[in-house]
Amino acid sequence: MEKKQREFLDNLLETASPSGFEHPAQRVWVEYVSSFADTVETDAYGNAIATVEGGDTTVAITGHSDEIGFIVRDIDDNGFVNLGRIGGSDRTVSRGQHVTIHTDDGPVSGVIGQTAIHLRDGDNDGVSDIAEQHVDIGAESGEEAAELVERGDPITFTQTVTELENERIAARGLDNRIGIWVAAEALRRAAEQNPDVTVCAVSTVQEEVGLRGARMVGFDLAPDVAIATDVTHATDGPDTPGTAQTGVELGSGPTVARGSTNHPRVVEAVRTVADNEEIAIQIEATGNRTGTDADAFYTARGGIPSLNVGVPNRYMHTPVEVIDLGDLDATASLLGAFAAQAAAYEYSVSL
Repeated sequence: MEKKQREFLDNLLETASPSGFEHPAQRVWVEYVSSFADTVETDAYGNAIATVEGGDTTVAITGHSDEIGFIVRDIDDNGFVNLGRIGGSDRTVSRGQHVTIHTDDGPVSGVIGQTAIHLRDGDNDGVSDIAEQHVDIGAESGEEAAELVERGDPITFTQTVTELENERIAARGLDNRIGIWVAAEALRRAAEQNPDVTVCAVSTVQEEVGLRGARMVGFDLAPDVAIATDVTHATDGPDTPGTAQTGVELGSGPTVARGSTNHPRVVEAVRTVADNEEIAIQIEATGNRTGTDADAFYTARGGIPSLNVGVPNRYMHTPVEVIDLGDLDATASLLGAFAAQAAAYEYSVSL
């Protein structure tokens, strides 16, 4: 991965962007795509669309900018902050973590308390619900805490990008800052090939709370083809239950999903491009739904041919998600090539 593209990725990952509070990450994304897109537009809720003009056919490459997190639900009389969920936050990994509360006046540091092992009842060592957990910001009273934070302030884990072996990284928010990185990079790479179609890179909001941004964009943009890039579960770790095994491995390339949402002609076209470009891919089964923005795009208007392309990810919805940078770069190359060649394929199903 080239230096400029890696800096863009790191900037995205270091910018907190919980659902409903995506504007800081969207600004990073818009600044990057503005250097090569013909136009960049945003809507009332912060969805962003960067466009390279081509032919009459419109191809959208999408990702969602939001991440899971927490929210200040209340402040108690002793100055402790009570938590609510933003998206699918995992109660089993939250206690004992450093967090940042993002206020209008700037960040406030805190920790999610965990009773010391010496003081816990060994017969009752379960995991408390998020609503029963609290953030300690060091305040000595509710009045002091209320001067620093406010109900409704978003909270994220305080976590930086960590380099692992074999070109792999760990970070919070890989789900799904990597998707908007791919969308931007696919647009840039497609633009270099002067595509015969109009290509849109889309960075949506509020996916983690119900695919809401994609519902807005799918209706207004109404592309001819939409490909949603998101993380997908790499099930090659030692703790994955046998019933959850999918055969998806870290480092073996992006996944192309089959079933339900995924339009068979789009699946076929992307697989053909992968073969032609000699890009290794993995096939993933999604019998009922993909759980990504593709589920919103394909039912918009009268139905938009859509596909979910995944970047394998270990430990999803934790502060230590892990991806392989080779998989990430290959995903951008695949979708950039597909966008540039999209006019050569048919996307309707003949019965």
